[in-house]
Amino acid sequence: MAEITEDLLLNGRVRLLQPQKGHRAGTDAVLLAVSAEARPGDMVMDVGAATGAVGLMVAARQDAARFVFVERDPHLAELCRRNCRDNRVAGEVAVADVLDRTSREAAGLRLGSADLVLTNPPFLEEGHARISPDRGRAAAHALPTGGLDAWLKICTGLLKPKGRLVLIHRADRTLECLRILGKWLGGLELRFVHPSADRPAIRLLLSGIKDSRAPVSILPPVILNGPDGRFTPQAEALHRGEAILL
Repeated sequence: MAEITEDLLLNGRVRLLQPQKGHRAGTDAVLLAVSAEARPGDMVMDVGAATGAVGLMVAARQDAARFVFVERDPHLAELCRRNCRDNRVAGEVAVADVLDRTSREAAGLRLGSADLVLTNPPFLEEGHARISPDRGRAAAHALPTGGLDAWLKICTGLLKPKGRLVLIHRADRTLECLRILGKWLGGLELRFVHPSADRPAIRLLLSGIKDSRAPVSILPPVILNGPDGRFTPQAEALHRGEAILL
C-alpha cells in the first residue's frame, strides 16, 4: 500500500491525508477553493476530487452546504472519506468515472442537481502530450482524446439552472475552455494566474452561470511570487485561508 502523508491546508484549518507519491494537492487546489463561494443549503460537487482537498477547503468556510466528492479511484475515494470524517464534513463520496454514464448513474449522480460544481480537470489528453509513467499521476493528469469537452459537458450538466461552475486549468487551454463552456454558461469570469509579474500566465480560473446571458468579465490576475521568489502577500494570504478570490 502506498505511503500516506498528513498535510495541513489553510494554515491548519484542513487536515488532508494523501499519497506521498503521485498527484498531490497544492496551489491549484487552493486557488480553486478560494474562487468558489457556497451558500447554506447549497449542493456542492467536487468533480475529480481525489482526496477531497478542494471541497474540504470550501467546507472550512461554509459548513452549512452539502458536499458530494466525485472520484473514480477507489483508494483515493477512501482517503477522501477519511478526510471528511477527520475534518467533520458530512460529505458523500461518489466513486464514479464522470465520463461514463453507467458509472455516474450507479453512483447516484443526477444531472441538474448541483448548485455549485468545482473541478480541476486532468490537464493533458492522450495522444497530445507525454503521459507520466506513474499510474496515479497519469490518471489524475490525462484524459482520453476529446475528454475535456466531455468532462466539462458533464460538469455543466450536473448543475441546476443558474448553478455555477468554477474550474482551474492551464492558461494555454483558455480558448478551448471558452469554446466548450460558452455553449452552456454565461456570466463567464476569467482570472489568470502568473508565476511572477514578468512571466506569462500558467493557470486560468474560470467560472460561469448555467443558462445566463451575462457578458464575459476579465478579473484582476493573481501573481504568485515576488522578485525574491517567495509568495506575494496575496498568495500567502490565500494559502493561509486569510483571503478569497470572489
